[in-house]
Order: sequence, then structure tokens, then C-alpha cells
Amino acid sequence: MKFNDELALFLKARYPIIYINTIEEDRVEYVIRKNIKANLNRSIYSWDFVDGYTNNPNNEGFAKRNPLQALELVERLNAETPALFLLKDFNRFLSDLSISRKLRNISKTLKLQPKTIIIIGSDLTIPKELQDLITVIQFQLPLEEEINQELNRLVNSLNIKIDPQLFENLTRACQGLSLERIRRVLSKIIATYKTIDDNSIAVLLSEKKQIISQTEILEYSSVNEQIANLGGLENLKDWLKKRKTAFSLQALNYGLPTPRGLLLIGIQGTGKSLTAKAIANDWQLPLLKLDVGKLFGGIVGESESRLRQMINVAETISPCILWIDEIDKAFSNTESKGDSGTSNRVLATFISWLSEKTRPVFVIATANNIDLLPLEIIRKGRFDEIFFLDLPRDEERQEIFKIHLQEFRPNNWESFDYTKLAQASEAFSGAEIRQSIIEAMYHAFYEKREFTTNDICRALNELIPLAHLESDQMISLQKWASSGRIRSASSKEIYLT
Repeated sequence: MKFNDELALFLKARYPIIYINTIEEDRVEYVIRKNIKANLNRSIYSWDFVDGYTNNPNNEGFAKRNPLQALELVERLNAETPALFLLKDFNRFLSDLSISRKLRNISKTLKLQPKTIIIIGSDLTIPKELQDLITVIQFQLPLEEEINQELNRLVNSLNIKIDPQLFENLTRACQGLSLERIRRVLSKIIATYKTIDDNSIAVLLSEKKQIISQTEILEYSSVNEQIANLGGLENLKDWLKKRKTAFSLQALNYGLPTPRGLLLIGIQGTGKSLTAKAIANDWQLPLLKLDVGKLFGGIVGESESRLRQMINVAETISPCILWIDEIDKAFSNTESKGDSGTSNRVLATFISWLSEKTRPVFVIATANNIDLLPLEIIRKGRFDEIFFLDLPRDEERQEIFKIHLQEFRPNNWESFDYTKLAQASEAFSGAEIRQSIIEAMYHAFYEKREFTTNDICRALNELIPLAHLESDQMISLQKWASSGRIRSASSKEIYLT
């Protein structure tokens, strides 16, 4: 149900106290006044702690710095006078005994009179004794239609024309920002570039970064990785290619559901983190990395609060990508943890959000050990797909060597023997292949010469791949993946080492 319809319904049903949770105080007041003027005949009284009641000459400045007196005006008005009382930041006073008691007393009167108290606040804090009296409405950030109106207003005022695709990209980049922030950023763009072009997208994403920096749980990751930099993984690349435009207006009009997310499983160094960064860059979406270590707090209830904060920020910034690295360490063995059930509650809230979220937040979770993951996360419906990133095959190792050597030696990368390098690097991950090249470069640099294929082969012989150190875990992963319960990220079938 839309905000206007929901509010009108509550007013007609004579709900005594309504709490609107929003950071956009001016916008919500404008919407309420517009709605009341069009549909209901009610006087509106607006109050804040500093100026008291405003916008009404008979009560100008009344109850200044006195929240209890602000409630007394509700009783003083004629019982038959339809009225709406907008109390800004009043949630800060609800824990006061006199305020709480006064609200409970006058709520009985409000149910019989055409009067309603609307509390506007950015923090949802309601004491237990008032929870049964107060009805909460979420005031959403500007949706696509409202953002389009604002962009059209600006474009027309500047008398400029922009490409329809750029207009759509701008609308998507503005989603998750308040209307005031959008106007402020657009003013900054015009002041800097004198027009609106592709540079505007980067400025809008930078503004979203400011929101993320206000929380210690999420980190805004700047990325420049390319999908082409992923060696092999053809099945995964094909899956991603088909969903690249899934957040577009055309996909929405087509009726296509927004992709939910991916779970990437494999041993360390096989490219899981690199894949998350490459997806964000390729899809041109902000990448938020969750620090699972900071998610769990020491105070009772703090972990659940931090998780809700993380979800709220991610949905505010959306469309975006939420990257949860090594999720197996965050929720491993939840049944055996002696934390009074905190881990289980956090897990339950998290998987419930994964299944029911409606905002375009694409979740990428990575894991190294499938045995540590709770079955609730692996179950279908949490993620769109689960991919297994195995150790690279022969031709994939050749491709990985080419990618890294083109980076280190763009002028003579073709001079290396890639067949020999692939044969010498069996059981090596992509990260270990890169490290072998760096080791070869150190050796040759020490001898004051250019490094060669033989130097890399020597480094490969000296390095011990992780697959040899954790062979049992790797074989267990490969057996689980070959059972058909997970898709291989590579184009060829999974083999057991």
C-alpha cells in the first residue's frame, strides 16, 4: 500500500498516534499537507522543540521548548475540530514518564475525536508501554517516478538534452538518496561540470559513499577489476552476463525479478573476492563489504541491532552489491556457540531478509569451508545460485598466466611458454600463480636481468600450494560439488584430485 493511501486509511479509522520513521522531515510534511488538502478537511498544527507551534497565527510559538505543553494543545482544541498534530523529533521525549503518561491519557480522547498525533522522527524508538498505542509507517525514500520528475525539472531549467540511457543511469544512481541530497548533489554536478553527463554518475556514487562511511559495519569498496580479468570460470561469466542489465528499467517493465545474489564456494585463492569486485565494476553498482568481525557486539541485543543497521543502509543505498566475505566464519557452528543464542538470532534475521527482501540488493557471499555453513543458508531460495570455484584446469591456468603477465609485461607477454607454465602449476590457485610470477620477478631483479619462463617455473617448484596443505578439505569440497548440488563455475566437469 502506498504511503498516502495508508495514511488516509489510518486517519479515517481514527488511529490516535502515528509514528512516521524518516530522515526527510520537510518532504514528509509536504506530502502530508498535499494529501490532507486533496482528501481530508483537517487543520494541521506543526511543532518542534525550538520554535514550538508554527504555521498557525493563533498558536505561533506556543509550547516552545516544552513537549508536555505541546500535548496540552491537543486537549484545548474544540472536540469537533478535525486536526492533525505534526510533532517533529518527539520520539526523543517518549521515554519521559510525564510524556508517556500524557499520551496514554489523551489517546482515549483521540479515539473519539477527529484528531490525530503524528510523530516524525529518524530513529525508531518507542517505549514498551506505548507500543500498543503507536502505529508505525515507513516513509520511503524517493522512488523512480519522483526522481524522474526532479531530473526532468533540472534538465528543463538548464535547457539541456541528455541521452535516455544516461537519464536511466542517473535515476538508478539517485535511488537510495533523499530528495534533499539529490538536489544538493545535482547542484554540485552543475557547479563542477556546467552540465550533466557520464561524470555525474561518479559524483552520485561518491555521495552514497558518504552515507556508508557513517557506519562502522560496512565499507565502501572502490573497484576497477574487470570480468575479463577472471581466468576461466566460463559458466559463472555466462550467468553474470545474462543478468548484467537486470536492474534496468527495461528489465522492470519486462516483469523480470531482480536477481537476489550468489554464494561462491571454493578454497582460498580461486578468485571469489576478485569476482565480487569485478561484478560491481561491470554492473556499475556500489560495492559494500560487510565486516563480519564488527557485526557481533558484546552487549546483549547489539549484534541484532547492527545487523538491522547493515540491512537498512544496504537497502537505502540500493541498487547495490553487498559483499559478505568468508560468511562461513561468521555463522559457523551457531548451535555450539556460548553466546546466549545471539548467533542463532542474527542468522535467523539474516536468512529471513535474504528470502524476503524486495529492495535491489544483490548479495555476494563467499565461503571456503562448506562444512561450517549452516544448512539454512545453502537451501534454495536464499541465493539465486551457488557456484563452486575449483582449482583452475590446464587451459584456465594458461589464461590466468596470460592475464597477469599482460599486466606485468604488456610489451613482451607473448614471449612466455604458457604450455610449460600450465604444466608446472598443477594444483595452484589463481592467487598462487600470481605470487609465483612476483617471486620470479624478485629473483631476476636481484640478478639485474629480465625474468623468464624458467624463473617462474623455479618459483612454482619452491612454492607449496594450499591444495597440498589442505588436501582433505579440497577433496571434500570437490566431492560435494560433483554430487550435483552445486554448479561448477568452470565450463568443464569437476574432477577429483
